[in-house]
Amino acid sequence: MVVKKKTPKVEAVVLDDVKLKSLTDSLSVDGDSRSIELARVLKDSLSSPDPVEQIQLISKAGFMLEQLKEDESSTGPLLHACLSTLAFLYTTLPAKNPLKRAVASALCSGPDWLEEKTVGCLSECLSSSLSSTNTDHFSHLTDSITSCLDVFKIGEKCVHRLLTEVLQYFQRTLNYYVEQNSGLAGRHVAQAQLMQSCLAVVKASMLVVQRSQEPISSAVLSASNDLSDLPQVLSGLLNCYTCILTDEEFLQTVQSTAGMAVVLFIRSIMGNGDDVPVIVAGLLQCSVDAGDTVPQWLRQSCAGLYDSSRPAAVALYLSHGALAMLSWRGKTHSPQTEKLLLLIPEVLLSLDSRVKESSTVMVVARVLTLWSGAAVDCVQVDTCPPLLRSSLVDTCPPLLRSSLVGGSPLIARLHHHIYAHWEHPLDGVRHQTRTLFQNLLKIHQHCSDHKSDPASDPYISQLTRDLLTLEWHMKGKYGTLACLVEHLGAEYLLKLDGGLPSRLLGLMGDQTLAPYASDLLEKLFVCHKVQLCARFRDGYAWIDGWHEVWVTPLLQVLCTARLDQTTYILDYFLPKLLRCNPSSLSHMVQALQEMPSCAEGAGSRGALGALMTCLRAARSQGVLKSDEEELWGGLVSLPLMRQALVHKHDQVRMDALGLLCESHRSTEKLSRQEMELIRHFLPFNLNSQSPGVRQQTVSLLKKLLCRVKDSAQLLQKRQEQHENDKDQQVLSMYLEFLRWFCETLFQVLHPGASFSRCLMALQLLLLIAEHFTFNTGSVGFALGESVSVAHAQAVLYCLANNFLEVKQLACNLLQKLPPAAVRLQEPERLQSLLQVALNLSTSTKPFDSITAAHLLNLLLHQPGLQDALHGCIQEQNIPLRPPALNQSQVSEASTLEQNTLAVVQWLMICLKEEILKAESSLLQASACCPLYGRAHCITAVLQQLNTGSLALLSQWRAVVSELIGLCYRMSDVVSPVVQSSSPEGLIPMDTESETSADLQKILQEIQPRDSNDFFTTARELDPSETSHNSVSDGEAYRVTAQMVLVCCWRTMKEVSMLLGHLCQSMTLYCPFTHSDSRGVITEDQVEGVGKYFREQLLQSRHRGAFELAYVGFVRLNEMLCRSGSATLQQLPAHWLKEVLEEVKSSDPSSKLCATRRSAGIPFYIQALLSSEPKSSSCGLLKMTMRFLTALAMPSNDGATESSTVPQVHALNILRALYRDARLGENIVPFVSEGMQAAILGFTSPVWAVRNSSTLLFSTLITRIFGVKKGKDEHSKKNRMTGREFFTRFPALYPFLLSQLQEAAASVNSDSGQVKLHPSLFLLLLVLGRLYPSPMDGSSSPLGLAPFMPLIIRCGRSAVYRTREMAARALVPFVLVTQVPSTIQTLLEELPEVPGPGIQQNHIHGTLLQVLSLLRSYLTDTHRPQSENTQDCVLSSAIFPRLWLATRRNLCLVTRGAFLDLLGCLCGCIPVPVSESLLKKLREETLHILMASELVAPQGHDDIDLSVPGATQYLQSLAHIAISVCVESPHLWKCPEADGFQRDLLERLLQCPHYEVRLFALEQFLKRLQRTEDKSQHCGQGPLPFELSVSSLTSLALHETYPGCQAKVLQVLAVLPLSSLLPWRDGMMYLSCQEVLEHLLTLLETSTHSVELYCATLSVTSRLVVHLAESMPQQDLSEAAVVCLSRWGVLVLQSCEEQQPAEVKLMSAEVLVKAVPTLLTASALPLGITHTVALWKCLFTLLQDEDQDVRDGAADFTCYIPTHLHNTGVAAGAVSPPVALEMGVGFLCQLFQMWDHVAAGVVNLIEWLLGEEQLDTNCAESPDLDEEFLFEKGDLNLWAEPLLWVRMLHGHLSALLRVAYSPGVKATELDRLSAIANSNFLTAQSSMKALPALFQFSATIVYCKTTLLKERTSLAQSLLETLG
Repeated sequence: MVVKKKTPKVEAVVLDDVKLKSLTDSLSVDGDSRSIELARVLKDSLSSPDPVEQIQLISKAGFMLEQLKEDESSTGPLLHACLSTLAFLYTTLPAKNPLKRAVASALCSGPDWLEEKTVGCLSECLSSSLSSTNTDHFSHLTDSITSCLDVFKIGEKCVHRLLTEVLQYFQRTLNYYVEQNSGLAGRHVAQAQLMQSCLAVVKASMLVVQRSQEPISSAVLSASNDLSDLPQVLSGLLNCYTCILTDEEFLQTVQSTAGMAVVLFIRSIMGNGDDVPVIVAGLLQCSVDAGDTVPQWLRQSCAGLYDSSRPAAVALYLSHGALAMLSWRGKTHSPQTEKLLLLIPEVLLSLDSRVKESSTVMVVARVLTLWSGAAVDCVQVDTCPPLLRSSLVDTCPPLLRSSLVGGSPLIARLHHHIYAHWEHPLDGVRHQTRTLFQNLLKIHQHCSDHKSDPASDPYISQLTRDLLTLEWHMKGKYGTLACLVEHLGAEYLLKLDGGLPSRLLGLMGDQTLAPYASDLLEKLFVCHKVQLCARFRDGYAWIDGWHEVWVTPLLQVLCTARLDQTTYILDYFLPKLLRCNPSSLSHMVQALQEMPSCAEGAGSRGALGALMTCLRAARSQGVLKSDEEELWGGLVSLPLMRQALVHKHDQVRMDALGLLCESHRSTEKLSRQEMELIRHFLPFNLNSQSPGVRQQTVSLLKKLLCRVKDSAQLLQKRQEQHENDKDQQVLSMYLEFLRWFCETLFQVLHPGASFSRCLMALQLLLLIAEHFTFNTGSVGFALGESVSVAHAQAVLYCLANNFLEVKQLACNLLQKLPPAAVRLQEPERLQSLLQVALNLSTSTKPFDSITAAHLLNLLLHQPGLQDALHGCIQEQNIPLRPPALNQSQVSEASTLEQNTLAVVQWLMICLKEEILKAESSLLQASACCPLYGRAHCITAVLQQLNTGSLALLSQWRAVVSELIGLCYRMSDVVSPVVQSSSPEGLIPMDTESETSADLQKILQEIQPRDSNDFFTTARELDPSETSHNSVSDGEAYRVTAQMVLVCCWRTMKEVSMLLGHLCQSMTLYCPFTHSDSRGVITEDQVEGVGKYFREQLLQSRHRGAFELAYVGFVRLNEMLCRSGSATLQQLPAHWLKEVLEEVKSSDPSSKLCATRRSAGIPFYIQALLSSEPKSSSCGLLKMTMRFLTALAMPSNDGATESSTVPQVHALNILRALYRDARLGENIVPFVSEGMQAAILGFTSPVWAVRNSSTLLFSTLITRIFGVKKGKDEHSKKNRMTGREFFTRFPALYPFLLSQLQEAAASVNSDSGQVKLHPSLFLLLLVLGRLYPSPMDGSSSPLGLAPFMPLIIRCGRSAVYRTREMAARALVPFVLVTQVPSTIQTLLEELPEVPGPGIQQNHIHGTLLQVLSLLRSYLTDTHRPQSENTQDCVLSSAIFPRLWLATRRNLCLVTRGAFLDLLGCLCGCIPVPVSESLLKKLREETLHILMASELVAPQGHDDIDLSVPGATQYLQSLAHIAISVCVESPHLWKCPEADGFQRDLLERLLQCPHYEVRLFALEQFLKRLQRTEDKSQHCGQGPLPFELSVSSLTSLALHETYPGCQAKVLQVLAVLPLSSLLPWRDGMMYLSCQEVLEHLLTLLETSTHSVELYCATLSVTSRLVVHLAESMPQQDLSEAAVVCLSRWGVLVLQSCEEQQPAEVKLMSAEVLVKAVPTLLTASALPLGITHTVALWKCLFTLLQDEDQDVRDGAADFTCYIPTHLHNTGVAAGAVSPPVALEMGVGFLCQLFQMWDHVAAGVVNLIEWLLGEEQLDTNCAESPDLDEEFLFEKGDLNLWAEPLLWVRMLHGHLSALLRVAYSPGVKATELDRLSAIANSNFLTAQSSMKALPALFQFSATIVYCKTTLLKERTSLAQSLLETLG
């Protein structure tokens, strides 16, 4: 989008009468003729009110000045007056006014002889302005001085003449601003304005000094000069800059600019000699020793900068100033300059560990990048002449060369800075680190000896290898590799890692990594193309190799990977690839068309989807020409497009639609084929559950409509120029298409339509209204005639939809439809809708009040609303009327304002009455007239109002005042409930004097009449018990505690929202300060609202109440922040200090809620802090965090009640602040203190403190390491390198170390006593989140070594969990190169022989640490190559300690841990052990396994499972056994005996311990599934050894543990059926029928386990299919028929709506696989009844709520026999709606094929009539929702019965047309007719009983009745045809 530059506003000069007369008089004196004419022109310009005319006259005056000649004109008073007038105008006008530029041009137009006079006049005016003490003119004067230096020669000379005065003015202004800033705390708007002004002054002073170098130099050298005061003024300015730099309240931009000003002044004073870098270096180092050449006054001016206690950031800003203000390019530098260049990064890197604010980190990163750019300038040879450049060997200065070459200490530190910050949360920091890395490469290139061939540089080569071996989740890796691609070329990286393209494409599925991966890919393939083109100079010889590297992996990923992994390839990668080489498209299309079809059931898009993706990207990029013949007839066939548009996978459909809609030109015409394809796509894709798909569909169709609009405009213009029949045909085709489009969308808005369908239809209709119009007329595409009254009513009834988004869209659309169709001008209809809205506003259903609000918003724009309102009032026989308005006021106010005022006044009158009822009886109010509905409607109505242009101010002021009072009254009624200690329905136990009376009053309505079951059962209030305020005598109400609570908290919510809206939207009324104020709400009212919110947030207990009070309070604070009142601006800071003091002094008797996570207190403080602008210095946040962190720390005098409660509050508030995303990175500097408070809180003896500390700790873990991005708790995506962690949070290093020392000292398992330090768990949890970075090098500068022995000691703890966490925490503190030696040291601590003094806890902890280190080492791609010395050492440590894995070790826990270690070493991952030793180790391990209790038990109960560790030990043995016989048998030298592996597996499966059987089956199943996947591609068998299936089949029949039984059945489901039959049970053979009966019984009794049920259903279904295939139906025995019937019933039950999704998914899979055998077989093996029932199951699953279930059921279309496919119907995987349509059509064909048309017709008519019956008493009995507000109704929100009924009717009608005489029996027809007639009468009576406009008041009944009517009428029409 192109943003137009704002045109400066021209304003005329307006002078007061006195000044105008003075100037006019001065221009009226005598003079020569030219001067008189000039004066006349100036007088005309002064008196002209038109700014444009003023500019013209000023320009004319400039031309006249230019014509003056020295000999003809005198420099008399008149000419002086003219010049003075122009000078006055120049100094008066604003800087951005074009008139000022015209005046400057006129002043410069004068001849040279007049120049001095002109300078004098302007100097006089400017000097007069400079002497002014009016602080309001400071900003204007600063702008005037700046404009004098903006290409204005006269102005520049004037500034030079007044240099001292100008600088004095700057000094005076800055002093004023510095003084003012200290008094603006809390006034953010004023503070921001002051900062802006201060920044402007600093910049202006720098500009003046830069343009005045010569006078400043002469003044410094000569004290006798006229500018002798200049050094003093410069000294004063330097002092001002020093104050700004050392005052942390100033914004960083101002301080950074001040830093540049200091260096600029020093350079201006000292010249460009060697003293300047020496002085700047002294400032950076706080060193005064700068030589005798520095003037004393300069030292004194910068005294604050030499103070060692100055803020750390001062050095940062001075470094920035030195880099920006000193020259680094184009000359040879002195040694002092080089030393300064090398000093700056040292200073900046020293700040890394000291700065906390992320904004400061950003500045550090930016300045380091700036330094790297300066360093590149210093070392490069560009300044040398070309002839000399080739002869120079080394032009880089020696000092810089040795200091900046790669590998030097400084460069190493800079690289460590990059590695510590390339994952920083701020994008800017990450970007700067990448630029820094790029510049460091350039610096190294200039300093190294390998300039000509960077690839041969060992430093660069090693750096590249190190980066390539890093984990790919590190985002910084991508940018640095991209820099290396630019430096080395793509071929070098591809040589190092040939699989780089595929690996990067595989990462495109991760949304967080996709942008980074795509950028690196683009760098690679662009650079690779350039390199190949340079090598192959003969045309396109290079392209095949390029395609092989980049296009082939892309197509493979697109075809085979899951859709969620390829979504972002279209967004980020494919367009870039096609832009790089457009000719690759033809290669892609050819390759995809030749590619065999993939198995799309695996979730891939297949070749078709990949083709759509590529073509879509090509067309949108303009690579693919859009000619109709070439595209739709050539590259893409229309049947292929139709298939893609209804494909099963969402993304394939979206890509196909994108191919249709997206185009490189918005004026490209739509072809007829494209319109037909849209007609095919739209009906089946309006009901998508996926928000992403809906959003994409709407977005793409919007592009299509834009194409229609733009191309139509182009065609219409051509038509206007010359008639063209072809263009006219296209326009007619457009109009026809748009009418069809609208008609289709209006038709789907039927009663009962799903949320997604309504949403899509309304969004698309709004797009039509936006791009075209629904008005009636002949201009353009006027679609008003397409909108009928029925269409408008359908949209209107969408306002009753339960989804808010649908209501909003419908309300917006109704305002754009033709008024004649909506019919709101009819008084009766308007009044009836208004009455419905008023009735709904008092409903007890919360969503009814939202419907009422939208109805009112729609009606507010109608002129007749007030008459309708009066009619409603009269009908209710209420004598009250809203106040009448004066005629004069009515004429000024808009219809919307008048209607809004009338509605609000009437709602307020109703609300008063209801408040009176609530005050007398809250129960009655909850049952009949809850208050929140009226309040919500008032808020919604007021939101439609433009409060900035109100005409009825007096009325609105009265309304607002009364509204605020009503809000307070409503709050008083309900606050006793929401502020009670148990507002959720239990009897409150509050004893507070203020609330107990109100609570007792409410309880009096409950307790004397009811017991406590009131809160779970409904209670009827008798008419006699209701007060005299009841709505109608004799009316009874049903009340539950839920109703009371909902009434109370929703009322509190609406009160908060209403008060917040009033304060935010209504303008401020200040009659005392501004008598002409047009405001509405007063300061006192605003402050009162703030006090109300304070009370509610600090005292409410109900979360719903205080969470929404928080929303209103945030709005109030936003208003306070931007208000012009100084009093209001300071309120947030005042309230914040008050509440912090109250928290600090709170105790158990305080009103503040210490439970419920401090209830609303954190919300209150959050709202106050969020009002502080992010761009400010965040003083309130800093003050609050310092206060709370100090309060959260444990007190020195121990835990007392006076200290515990404040500590709990502080911890809870801190948790909320750390979670607040709006505080962003501003909260990060306080993370260290928060972590310390959380860890120390665990040491408290008080449970409440420990609980709050736990919550805070959890929040901080998320804040530091990020939101959990997967199921893996320890994924590296949620971890951080130790370097990065301690760099970002340096304060945690000493704290964690000291705490760990203290905790480790308490660990002493030798004594046998369990001593658990409270904080040890948290310490190990934090340390376990760290991991080592290979980029840290061989030594760790962060000093992580002290942690190691402490963590190792923690492994001796007697607590099992502590030992585990210590093992995980040890890993990041051991460098990769030291892992083998550390493992060796740990293993040597283990005993070599058993003895009496062995500590098993110590052994276990050591083994766990060895395991963690070894596993990390084996998965680390950066580990060094194994060495023989390490092999020997590791082996020598293991072999003597093998006894720990044998029976000699009595502890099963340590025995199992040592077995895990052996399993890790003997597995398939390479380990640092030689092959010969590894072979020996495997032999020993196998020997231990064969002698173990698992394989060779020495008794029936060899292992007692009650012994600790027995289960883990058995599983460790099983793990090795599985490795031997299943996972990697080729690695183990098994005995020569036949069937050893088979026998071992059978031994595992027969183990008496179910844990072993379960583990073995799980691993065996994983191996089978892996092998099955491979065998599909390679044709391999299922297992590499013979398996005895009989053990599995026997186990399936006799296993007692459900988990094992489910697993063995899952294994059997994977194995081929031929290997299972005949089924063996031990030595017995069972028939298929016998097995089937057993499994069916199991299926009927296993509903308690979903896993077992699904596995049994799968195996059973395979057997049923086999039975049906192997035996004709007539040969089936009676028992077999019974089995098949039982199976059919069970499948039918499995497809019911209430079943778990897993069961329905398995049912769908079963039915899909049964399609060719059971559902479509001509022999009907199950009989017609059961077969039709299974088809109905399939159709039920196709309409299921769960999308996965629908998608699974839709796969049945792939199994339909080819002879049933109609011509043109898409074959293959289609979307569920298409599959449903196709399925019903297939079934109708099958009825004909089976010759069962009559039975089919009867079944389909029964489906059409449905099973549900309408309750005839629904009008009399209250709806369930009235009693239980939150009970769910129909669970399936996707299914649309009305569309299903119409689909059935359509196919039935077609079937009857084909089968002329179905032969349905008369008795069947009579039965069906009786049902239809009964349903018709029921629907008719129900419809009569409904109230007026029941679509709003009885929506559910209306939908049910409509459905029943539709079912009945369609069935009756079919029965008439049959009869």
